[in-house]
Amino acid sequence: MDGNGRWATRRLLPRSAGHKLGADALQRLVRGCVQQGVAYLTVFAFSSENWNRPAEEVSALMELFVQTLGKETPGLMAQGVSLRFLGDPAPLPAQVQQLMRQAESTPVSEPRLRLNVALNYGGRWDIVQAARAAQAQDGEISEQSLARHLCLADIPEPDLLIRTGGEHRISNFLLWQLAYTELYFSNVLWPDFTEASLADAIADFARRERRFGRVPSKASSKGLRAA
Repeated sequence: MDGNGRWATRRLLPRSAGHKLGADALQRLVRGCVQQGVAYLTVFAFSSENWNRPAEEVSALMELFVQTLGKETPGLMAQGVSLRFLGDPAPLPAQVQQLMRQAESTPVSEPRLRLNVALNYGGRWDIVQAARAAQAQDGEISEQSLARHLCLADIPEPDLLIRTGGEHRISNFLLWQLAYTELYFSNVLWPDFTEASLADAIADFARRERRFGRVPSKASSKGLRAA
């Protein structure tokens, strides 16, 4: 979800204003995924590298997480959205950690969308922690044992990655899981991302043929399992 800061800077606003509108864009994305029948949505809210940003911006982001989790969680669950967080929670403020635990512990019967929020997450960190767990619990590190210990080991690997803001990189996000994911790069800055923008990305995905190392076939895979 890239482009909050640039959106605000272009309008001579503080970067925090862009982050606040970015939270509104996330609401639209969730609503659009529910409407489109997407089963899993994983969003990159705060990376392990984002601590390197100015302290004032990091503090504003943490406060935004508190406000958003406290305000939006009941509404999400009313829509049939279950919440899950991935990443290392230890460095996050205690109030953020508490709200995360509350959101995860609130059951949603027959969820329409499983929303995974990456907070203090990095793809390299995910692989390292999985390798440590595989060595400790399985006594070996193999592709299969490592995969079992990744943060999202129990859900399908993503079909589609959407990167907004005009950048063409994945920025340490789900490095293992994205091996065969289709990549979609949008020039739209995140606060301007709408349900129509999501529909465009899914339509582009539907036109692609996914081969997974095989030769082209007459029938291509059109189903979107995860975003």
